[in-house]
Amino acid sequence: MDIPLDLSGNFMEPRSNHFHSGLDMRTQGREGVPVKAIADGWVSRIKISPWGYGKAVYIDHGDGHTSVYGHLQQLIGPVYEACLAAQYRAKDFSIDVYPEKGAVPVKQGEVIALSGNTGGSGGPHLHFEIRRSGDQRALDPETFGFLAADNTPPELVGVRFHALTDSSLVAPYPAKALGFAAQGGAGRYGLKPGEAPSAFGTVGLSLHTFDRYDKSGFRFGVRSIALYVDSIPVFSTRFDEVDFDKNRYCNAHMEYELVKTANMDYHRCFKLPNNKLRIYGKEPAQGRVALEPGRDHHVRFVVTDGRGNVSQLSFLLHGATAEEAATWPRPALEGSLFRYDAANTLAEEGVRLSLPVGALYDDVHVSYARKPATNKTYSPFHMLHDMATPIHSPSELSIAVEGLPETLRSKALIVSIDKAGKPSAVGGTWANGSMNAQVRAFGTYTVMADTVKPVIANVDLRADMRGRSSFSIRITDDLSGIGTYTGSINGQWALLEYEPKTNTLTHIFDTHSKEPGAKEFKLEVKDDRGNVANWSMAFTR
Repeated sequence: MDIPLDLSGNFMEPRSNHFHSGLDMRTQGREGVPVKAIADGWVSRIKISPWGYGKAVYIDHGDGHTSVYGHLQQLIGPVYEACLAAQYRAKDFSIDVYPEKGAVPVKQGEVIALSGNTGGSGGPHLHFEIRRSGDQRALDPETFGFLAADNTPPELVGVRFHALTDSSLVAPYPAKALGFAAQGGAGRYGLKPGEAPSAFGTVGLSLHTFDRYDKSGFRFGVRSIALYVDSIPVFSTRFDEVDFDKNRYCNAHMEYELVKTANMDYHRCFKLPNNKLRIYGKEPAQGRVALEPGRDHHVRFVVTDGRGNVSQLSFLLHGATAEEAATWPRPALEGSLFRYDAANTLAEEGVRLSLPVGALYDDVHVSYARKPATNKTYSPFHMLHDMATPIHSPSELSIAVEGLPETLRSKALIVSIDKAGKPSAVGGTWANGSMNAQVRAFGTYTVMADTVKPVIANVDLRADMRGRSSFSIRITDDLSGIGTYTGSINGQWALLEYEPKTNTLTHIFDTHSKEPGAKEFKLEVKDDRGNVANWSMAFTR
């Protein structure tokens, strides 16, 4: 883009359920900035969706690399024409098409789109990636010359300790802290004076760290972390490429609970048993630190960012004796033990959750509780463990429903309940007296029914649309969510762009609808439980 490079996210920055796979380039708080191809090539993929990357274009460059441009407002020129043709062929806004090699050629510097805020974007920006074409793994665009100013070393915020065997113990943290706070700056850090961490047995360490770019208030990801104990390397990790098939294992690398509950970027500097990321070094210890009773061990973290700026944290870790450790509180373990290397089932009255092998990253004691149903639910509230414990794989949830009239069975759905008591649709199907669905998180679940049709509201469709380029309609649903929508103009399918953030459908007059004359727009919207709303309006173009 012909604006200064200003980043809000960098490569392999930890995010919810994944490592970030590119650079988030800010667009001065606005949409519509021309986006240019970085090199000659051809469009190899066009993916349009209300979610994820929104409107995205992939360009193969013939040198083994593919560039990706996401969250676009609109496509331009031949790229737009190829996209529009594919959408009308599919009669669907959402498409994922792979044009033949050379069918849509582009030149370096050619404008292919305008920047936007589509899909899972939280504000106007361009999501930009460079991938290896052969295996589609993402690489750091900054190593290809897309450089933001960064002479600032990473920040080191705190350190935590984890018992890795049944006999290991960790001394309590100071006061109500979640770890030991680091202090310092300019690349040199230690712990607060007088704070001396202590542990017994074999432990693992985790480090809260992130990077800063010059004159930026955003937090970014680091490039590498190395851990030394008594000058011996015991663990290292490098964030060099994203394997999308393994990316969800980010939840095993990060301390998931603290990411979710405290917005803390604690990197585990040891591997959980079911962590399949290939970002770790070959140190024999793999982060397992066996402490010698009665001895102080010298610990040093070395953290490097993508531009080679380095920060270090050094401190003493006391290896406690058995007598010292006997005075520390032991963590209470409640619930049933679920093993990461086995299939597990939580079965209580009226509910069953089946986790396949590998759904957990480590052994977990899983708890259960329930609350009575209300006049809006058709089952009790089943509190399945704690949403701060991650689940890697889709797992089968079945909730028994008693007294649900046959007429409501097609309208029933499983919902998750957040801490504020708000339901979010999960969905599911009715079978043998139960609602059944796949879930990927612990939490509170119950069954509700959606009998209310979606609401359709006109935004700016006018009787006289001469001189106007588009119109929008707002669609909302109170529970199960929008399922499908179909619009037509004079009986012919019309392309409607769905934007969930604003609950709007937008039609931009195109080659299929721009001709002048009297027209009638019709819209049918179904929610996920099949409730239907219809709306129509005549206009002149």
